[in-house]
Amino acid sequence: MSGFPWAAFAVNLGVAAGAALAVMLATFALALVKGVHRIVDSAWGLAFAAVAVASCALAGSEAHGDPGRRALVTALTVVWGLRLSVHIAWRGRGRGEDPRYERLLAKAGPGRGRRDGYALRMVYLLQAGLVWLVSLPVQAACYAPRAIGPLAVAGALVWAAGFGFEAVGDRQLRVFKADPANRGAIMDRGLWAWTRHPNYFGDFLVWWGLYLLACTSLPVAAATLVAPLVMTFLLTAGSGKALLERHLADRPGYAAYRARTSGFLPRPPRG
Repeated sequence: MSGFPWAAFAVNLGVAAGAALAVMLATFALALVKGVHRIVDSAWGLAFAAVAVASCALAGSEAHGDPGRRALVTALTVVWGLRLSVHIAWRGRGRGEDPRYERLLAKAGPGRGRRDGYALRMVYLLQAGLVWLVSLPVQAACYAPRAIGPLAVAGALVWAAGFGFEAVGDRQLRVFKADPANRGAIMDRGLWAWTRHPNYFGDFLVWWGLYLLACTSLPVAAATLVAPLVMTFLLTAGSGKALLERHLADRPGYAAYRARTSGFLPRPPRG
């Protein structure tokens, strides 16, 4: 139990890839039946939960890793993934295709078969690969032999702060949008007065917290560092903050909101 079981972990990488792929392929099949690909957003969190459960089960069956750390990282990942999936599914109920996917699938040309094949490659398989990559700390933590120590406790606290920030921010926005008086208005209250993207900032903390849970040695920390870095890029410059702000740029009042509110890291609003 003194060293990290790299050979067993390598096998788990394949199992984790299979779990992520299974969730995405099942979601693709459901999308074909429903005729909309936006449901893949709900599968994002489920795929992470599936990877965590598969890694935990495999490591446990082979008696690899510390049971306490394995249970903790699995529970945290599943709780985060299920909450996110339920939230996105509830938010998108009854709606048609997401404009993001309409623009993406337009690149495939005419014909549903071509569009669906393009979606499989550029959305579902790509997201399965990203889930596998970003979940590397979760997979590694399931195999980490050391008992929970100060760094793991710090990771759990960072995760808790991020989970709370994300969940509260999502609830505040949901309540705001449910009020007809706020139709067309910019949400600038609560956590949204401190950062324009409390949900993305929460995700940022969640995945750096999970990374800390995997940092039982320098080699493991170095091998999984790519995961929170990739997630940070996605949240700030990829499909998260940057994409959403391009969509909101022309909305009345958004320029003023942007001028007084932090773009990512929370701080008191200007003015």
